[in-house]
Amino acid sequence: MSPQFWWFLTRASGIVAWLMLTLSVIWGIVLSTKAFPDQRRPVWLLAVHRWLAGLTMSFLGVHLVALVADSYVHFGLADITVPYASGWKPGAIALGVLAMWLLVAIQLTSVAMRRLPRRAWRAVHLTSYVAFWLTAMHAAFAGSDATRPMYQVTAVASIVAVAWALMYRVATRRAVRRAARTAAINPPASAPAPLGR
Repeated sequence: MSPQFWWFLTRASGIVAWLMLTLSVIWGIVLSTKAFPDQRRPVWLLAVHRWLAGLTMSFLGVHLVALVADSYVHFGLADITVPYASGWKPGAIALGVLAMWLLVAIQLTSVAMRRLPRRAWRAVHLTSYVAFWLTAMHAAFAGSDATRPMYQVTAVASIVAVAWALMYRVATRRAVRRAARTAAINPPASAPAPLGR
């Protein structure tokens, strides 16, 4: 086995985990808009979102195992779980560690969603945006592929896609709120009361 195997696996799994996170975030945004109304939303749409999140966590796990197994830069358990514990690029690695813990919290609360108050689940779930940006910065500052054109194009496309989806969500949410306010101010005319017999 090539001594660089673990380093290649670390890089590849990290990039794939980020791409899966990107797709999961975008899919989640689409689900949260009125693009698929609740009454016409097939069950498989939510299943795809969960599947993408599961793939994100799986590739994140491979990324962490490969980091520890790699002998080029020595990473111990503390280095991959405690911010600023790593001696190699501590700031960049800390961004990844924070993103990892956010993703773990999001996954755990999603599994326990039925037992949690909706507001608490939603607050934790919204940190997926923070996890995405932390991951993007971690990849840019710690990743050895950050200077490669293919990586740069992929990174820009991912960031633009998530930013566009987020703007779409904010815009549609405002439109829904405006419509609700208008309906509250100008309620539809009620039907005349039936005449007594």
